[in-house]
Amino acid sequence: MFITWNIIQSALELGVIYALVALSLFLSYSMLNVCDLSTDGCFTLGCAVGSIVAIAGHPFLALFAAMAACAVSGFITAFLQTRLGVESLLAGIIVNTGLYTVNIQVMGKSTLNLNDTTTVFTMLKGFLADTPLADWSKLLIGVLFSGVIVLFLLWFLNTRLGLSIRATGDNPDMVKSSSINPAFTTTVGLCVSGAITGLGGCLLGEYQKSCDINMGTGMVTIALASLIIGETLMAHRSSIPLRAFGVVLGSCLYRVIVAIALRFNLPASALKLVSALIVAVAIASPQITKMIDFQQKKAAMQGKNFYQQMLVLFALATAVLVGFGIVFAEARAMLLFLAVLTLAAAVWFFLNWNKTKGDAKVC
Repeated sequence: MFITWNIIQSALELGVIYALVALSLFLSYSMLNVCDLSTDGCFTLGCAVGSIVAIAGHPFLALFAAMAACAVSGFITAFLQTRLGVESLLAGIIVNTGLYTVNIQVMGKSTLNLNDTTTVFTMLKGFLADTPLADWSKLLIGVLFSGVIVLFLLWFLNTRLGLSIRATGDNPDMVKSSSINPAFTTTVGLCVSGAITGLGGCLLGEYQKSCDINMGTGMVTIALASLIIGETLMAHRSSIPLRAFGVVLGSCLYRVIVAIALRFNLPASALKLVSALIVAVAIASPQITKMIDFQQKKAAMQGKNFYQQMLVLFALATAVLVGFGIVFAEARAMLLFLAVLTLAAAVWFFLNWNKTKGDAKVC
């Protein structure tokens, strides 16, 4: 079969783990309005510290050690930004660059192997042995930690300090005039965000039983894609609980999309392009919708149907891509994947075309 339940389950397992990184960006990017580019290195730091402590025989302590180490990383990022006047983007880049050397020193080498190491996943699997839940142990661990972090954020963001962090993201000048120190709230927000990222890195290392110095590369893109998908699904204006749940849902959906892309035998390098396309479409979706509505109204004034025109265009594009995929074997995987995307766009325009015909009948 093209898609099996095992593939979906693996995608969901990774989705709920990567959701922790997306939740950290939910705090720093959505609430605090700070784009923290140190996430890549911070994620690897969490995995490195957690792996070292787990190898020493303390899988639970590894989680807290990873969170503490990454909280320090968040503090340094905040210090550069709030005390030394470094722009937030540049501060994140500086810390991310420095963390590469720190991670190498922590690991002692470029890769760590945890195959013979006890982890929280192996412990729960052993505990649930000979039960129907044994095969679900990894997913249960991911859901448990993601759920705990979601509940923590919902509680934290409604405390006095959390409300101050949210206010700092909305209007730092107003916060300063209210006798609240924005440097302090920014520091706390980035420290908490870093700790959550470290937890995600540690869990992923224990999940895949390995740690690699480059495992955090592109983590900002992955987390941002998950965050934006979730925010888009929840229409941006929902309550914070729904938005936080949407982040987890977006992360799982993103991993399912990646799993489907892998079934097309896409090269590993192409997954970065897929991530970039997902982020671009998710961010631009409100503006794209407005543009499509405008073009539909413009075409209606000329007695035409824009949805019908685009349906024909995307259907032809799908046929062309399939044809090229049959002819050019070396690029077949990428071309067929693009054909599926254009076919999905054609289906979307077809559904909206039918909707406009239904609205016309009502009128």
